[in-house]
Amino acid sequence: MISKTLLYFQRLTRQLWLRVVLISLCSVLALALAPLLTPMLPEGLSHRFGRDAVLPILTILASGMLAVTTFSLNVMVSAYRTASSMSTPRVYRLLLEDTVTQSVLATFVGGFVYSLCAIILFRAKVYAPESAIVVFAMTIFVVALIVIAILRWIDHLSGLGSMDHTLRLIETRSRTSLKQQAKRPCLGGKPADSDEQPEGALPIPARRSGFVRFADMARLNEIAAEAGAHITMHRAPGDFVLRGRPVAWAESGDESLCKEAAKAIEIGDVRSFDQDPVFGLTLLAETAQKALSPGVNDPGTAVEVMGRLERLLWETVSGDPTEADCMFEHVSMVPVSPKLLLDSSFAPIAHCGKEDPFVMKWMQQALTALSSHPNKQLANSATDMGKELKAAP
Repeated sequence: MISKTLLYFQRLTRQLWLRVVLISLCSVLALALAPLLTPMLPEGLSHRFGRDAVLPILTILASGMLAVTTFSLNVMVSAYRTASSMSTPRVYRLLLEDTVTQSVLATFVGGFVYSLCAIILFRAKVYAPESAIVVFAMTIFVVALIVIAILRWIDHLSGLGSMDHTLRLIETRSRTSLKQQAKRPCLGGKPADSDEQPEGALPIPARRSGFVRFADMARLNEIAAEAGAHITMHRAPGDFVLRGRPVAWAESGDESLCKEAAKAIEIGDVRSFDQDPVFGLTLLAETAQKALSPGVNDPGTAVEVMGRLERLLWETVSGDPTEADCMFEHVSMVPVSPKLLLDSSFAPIAHCGKEDPFVMKWMQQALTALSSHPNKQLANSATDMGKELKAAP
């Protein structure tokens, strides 16, 4: 299982500013290497390419990349806001992690930093005249990278902000979370029958109010093993907890163990995909709910969402969670039930689309298909929900 440190590193790599900083640093480093590479070149080349051949190109790059970066940022923000208004506001945080957009914008900013720094170094006479050929070769390489980035950006803009792109992004991220949940139903811990307080157990209080975003199961297991205790998660990732209320229970532990265990459970203002397989299904359901609202009246999008939900549940829900391998013997939690997955996805859509026969027909078809799922809990839940919808007035 992923540790808290590795989780923070993964989150850091999803930030736009990190890619911009890294590519900008690479640009500056390349310019710093130019004087070192100059003595390795034949003397005849330095007479063919001087400062006058390089500076005009660098000037064009500096002015052009600044304009392109500003324009691209405006397009990105506008597209993301449009996608959020069409689907659900919570998808905005997922859109910000789009790697294609981050790489393209980082390339544009890196090209601007490279050309501007090169101009400054030439004007300050830091570079010898012989270094112009090295800078010229680097500039050609930078131009090639920028052209490739522009082509990627043009292709990406054709779908950026559209409903198809947004739904595909949510489904892809949801599939990853659901597969991880199927592989480790209890995040690698032991399955618990109930999250109620065990007899004689001490509460592990939440350090702040908010959503449980991440539980460092390896750290919790280490803490419990050292103390000869057992920790039961009372609140799973995605649940809301108030500060001071129990987020877990510690059997055979003391106050110091509870304080250390509380530090291994991250609580934040918003939910996260990292260990919360229900979150993605909730976003898809919210998108269908908005499509079925009177102001939008788009049952086609709701039907498409139900198709994606049906596909996700059919392909990712596994068998009995008690049969999964246990990595952390000293930590347990209640596994995410297939019924919860079904209630978080189809139930909200049924509530908003109950007056539309077209939508309800598709939902009945989806539930009928899921009722034959190999997982008996999911199959029974789908059958029961289908019967409830038919019996509803």
